[in-house]
Amino acid sequence: MGFSSVEDTHFPINRHLRLKDKLFDLSTPKVMGIVNLTPDSFYEASRISSDKELLKQVETMINDGMDILDLGAYSSRPGAKKVSIKEEIERIKLPIQQIKKAFPQLPLSLDTFRSEVAKEGIAEGIDIINDISAGLIDDEILNVVAEAKIPYIAMHMHGNLDSLHNSFDYPELFNEMVRYFSERISVLQSKGIHDIIIDPGFGFSKSMEQNYLILDRLDQFQLLEKPILVGFSRKSMIYKKLNMTAEESLNGTTVLNTIALHKGASIIRVHDVKQAKEIISLIF
Repeated sequence: MGFSSVEDTHFPINRHLRLKDKLFDLSTPKVMGIVNLTPDSFYEASRISSDKELLKQVETMINDGMDILDLGAYSSRPGAKKVSIKEEIERIKLPIQQIKKAFPQLPLSLDTFRSEVAKEGIAEGIDIINDISAGLIDDEILNVVAEAKIPYIAMHMHGNLDSLHNSFDYPELFNEMVRYFSERISVLQSKGIHDIIIDPGFGFSKSMEQNYLILDRLDQFQLLEKPILVGFSRKSMIYKKLNMTAEESLNGTTVLNTIALHKGASIIRVHDVKQAKEIISLIF
């Protein structure tokens, strides 16, 4: 899955991650598959209803070429029910254990903004923390990640959980995002977190027009010298623009992922692994 010895290999700063005692090579972009451990994910086909179904879906995604699996137990879709810390931990614990036992070499990412959930996930074997708030909702999560010495995905958002899907009138969105990421990277590094991935947060606190503006300028985020993760998969910026449903938006997702890869994205986060892997195979 792209592993090589830390001692024997060197890559530029924005083309590798350290996972445990290995380097995870990003010189060729990687596919992050999505599994939702929630009953109310916006894309119904991504919901998991049983342990057997979970392992079957993960195995299919691995066979389709998945490089990293991202697990989430708190839906961030508009109007989603708020979940207690206890319930979020209960949702992730057994699935992580089962996946680690069945597929021990598969890197696992946990989509959470809560330090208690991150700590529990890491104790069960999580390799990466994916935080939609970049540590702004619960800053203790940064200490948890720093202590574990694992990679951290910092997403751009504005406002709070209640306003997550509102659009905002930014004086200059791109410059605001560069300032945001520069500040968050500085904070993370001061905590001892150096394996940092940035996520522009498509669909979060941005209008339709702003989402496409950021995609157009995605390559300019390379100045931050960090790997870029993008997540367009079946989002409303696709299906609302095309006047369709999330279930019909795979083609649009493929188009935007292709553009993002041409503009320097290192990780594409998707529901449909096979199609995403085909893009990478064709381009690289």
